[in-house]
Amino acid sequence: MALADDISACRLCAARFAQTRTRHQPRPVVWFHPGRARILIVGQAPGARVHESGRPFTDPSGDRLREWMGISDADFYDRSKLAIVPMAFCFPGYNAKGADLPPPPICAHTWRERVMREIGPVDLTLLVGGAAQRWHLKAANVTDTVKAWQNHAPAAFPLPHPSWRNTGWLKRNPWFGAELLPALRQRVKEVLR
Repeated sequence: MALADDISACRLCAARFAQTRTRHQPRPVVWFHPGRARILIVGQAPGARVHESGRPFTDPSGDRLREWMGISDADFYDRSKLAIVPMAFCFPGYNAKGADLPPPPICAHTWRERVMREIGPVDLTLLVGGAAQRWHLKAANVTDTVKAWQNHAPAAFPLPHPSWRNTGWLKRNPWFGAELLPALRQRVKEVLR
């Protein structure tokens, strides 16, 4: 069985998800092909809409991320161009206050190394949110990590999560739109040429 099929069949977190407010079943969202992608997007975990659709970033966060990248839906969902590998493949559910739960660490510990080997080298990695930045860069603070984006470019770009919840962060950090996003869009164009 292929690795993507193994991940799709994973039920490691079934008992954990049954205890959440949503009481949902695992539905891993797997979006990569072995050794083909030029861009790797490392996200947090699928949200509720992605859990329903079975496609990554089919929500307003995805719209914002594609805008940040300057990329069409067709290119974004072309697995020969992009691999989308979150820190957890399933929607983790909501806490009692209705906020997304963090990605369960067991997912990354179980699958991450095998997935990275299977994807192979890529030209550009986008590290979207704190969980991705902690795992790949050992970074503790999203704002500080994103401010230091030039230390990682052109091979990687740390990004805040594109959620509407971060709209205030984007307003408080205008350098993100003025400096980082033009460089990111240019790099995406170069890689996908």
